[in-house]
Amino acid sequence: MKEKDIRSVVIFGGAGFIGSNWAHWLLENTSAKVHVFDNLSRQGVRYNLNSLWKVAGNSERLKVTIGDIRQAAEVDPAVRDANEVYQFAAQVAVTTSMADPQTDFDINLRGTFNVLEAVRKTGHKPFMLFTSTNKVYGELTNYKVVSNHSRYRFKDVAGVSEEQPVDFHSPYGCSKGAADQYVRDYARMFDIPAVVFRMSCIAGARQFGNEDQGWVAHFLYSARQRNPLVIYGDGKQVRDVLCVDDLVRAFEAVRLNPKITRGQIYNVGGGPENTISLLELLTELEDLLGRKVPYMKDEPRPGDQLVYITDYGKLQRHTGWKPKVSVRQTLLRIQNWWEQNREVFEPSILRESIDSIALNLSGAA
Repeated sequence: MKEKDIRSVVIFGGAGFIGSNWAHWLLENTSAKVHVFDNLSRQGVRYNLNSLWKVAGNSERLKVTIGDIRQAAEVDPAVRDANEVYQFAAQVAVTTSMADPQTDFDINLRGTFNVLEAVRKTGHKPFMLFTSTNKVYGELTNYKVVSNHSRYRFKDVAGVSEEQPVDFHSPYGCSKGAADQYVRDYARMFDIPAVVFRMSCIAGARQFGNEDQGWVAHFLYSARQRNPLVIYGDGKQVRDVLCVDDLVRAFEAVRLNPKITRGQIYNVGGGPENTISLLELLTELEDLLGRKVPYMKDEPRPGDQLVYITDYGKLQRHTGWKPKVSVRQTLLRIQNWWEQNREVFEPSILRESIDSIALNLSGAA
C-alpha cells in the first residue's frame, strides 16, 4: 500500500460521543491511523477514550493529543499529515450559549476557523467534515404546526430540507451556523473537499446524556436509575432521532463520493419515519421498563423548536444513504450499552477509571 493511500485521520472531539463512535468504527473496520484530539472536558469522555485504547491494543494505530481547538498552535501540527479531518469538537448546548456566549463563540466559531486554517495551510487538501446543527434554522416560523394529544407535527411538509433559510435565534445557532458557512466557503474558495452535516437528534452507545444534550439517553438513564425527569414545555415537542451507527455510515458515504459531496451541506437525521415526542418517549420507556416513569414540567426554554424533522433526501440522492435503525432499536442499543458499562455511572468507580486512563495518556502525544 502506498503511503498516500493510508488513511490518516484526525478527529477533533474524538473522545466525545460522536467522535469516539467514529474512531471505534475506524479502528475496528479499517487500517486507518486514528488521531484523537480532545480536551477531555466532557463527562464520560475519558471512559470513551479508555475503550478506544482497548480496541487499538498494540497496533500503534491510535494517537491521542490532549489539546484545545481554541489554540491554533496546538491544532496546526495535528492536521499537518492528515488526509481526513473531522471537526466534532464543540460547545453543544443552547442554554450554555445563553449563559456564556463568549465561550460558545470561541469554541464553535474560532475553534472551527483554526481547524480550517490548519487544513488550508497543509497544501494537500485533506477531506474535511464538520458537524453543524438543525438549530441554525431557528424557530421555523414559516412552517405551520398542528398538534394532537401527544405530539406536534408540520401541517404541510414532511421535513426540513437544505432549502430552508438559516435563522440562528441563539448564540449557539449563531456560532455553529457561522462556522458551517466558513466551512462551505473554504471549500469553494480554497478547493477543500469539505462537507457540512446539519444534524438532528443523534443517539446511541457511548452517549452521556443530560438535559441540554443527548436527551434520549438522558431520559433512559434517568428512568433506569429512578432519577427525577423534567420536561420543559408541554412535552409534545417532536424530533427525528438518528442512531449514531447510521451517522457513522453517513460519514463514510460522503467520503466515498467526493466528486458530488465536496462543498455540500446536508441535513442529516432519522427523517419522518423516526420521529418521537417527549411524551411518546416516556411511553416507550414505560414499556421497556414495565413501570411508570414519573416526571415534572417546567417552562419552555428559549430557542426550542416545537417540531424538527429532517428531510435527508439530498444526502440519499447523492450517496444512496438512508437510516436503517429505528427509534426503538436505538433505545435498546443505548440500554444494552448502559447495562454493559454500568460502572461508569458510579462516581467512585469513574474516578478510578480516570486514574487508570491517566497512565495510558502519559505516553500519548
